[in-house]
Amino acid sequence: MLAIVAAVLFFIAFIIRVTETSTQIVFSETSLMLLGLAFLAAHSAGLGTGWSARRSGRRR
Repeated sequence: MLAIVAAVLFFIAFIIRVTETSTQIVFSETSLMLLGLAFLAAHSAGLGTGWSARRSGRRR
């Protein structure tokens, strides 16, 4: 899920860069790319994957 968020942020940053849209400093293409990298790093670290460890064997 976090990788999808990162991809969307990268796409928005790309569109802002290509169209040369003037935005506030908070929503500049650099800050969006850094946010995307942070989400991608969190995804690579295993956060937000949605998988949980399952127990093998039967309950007693």
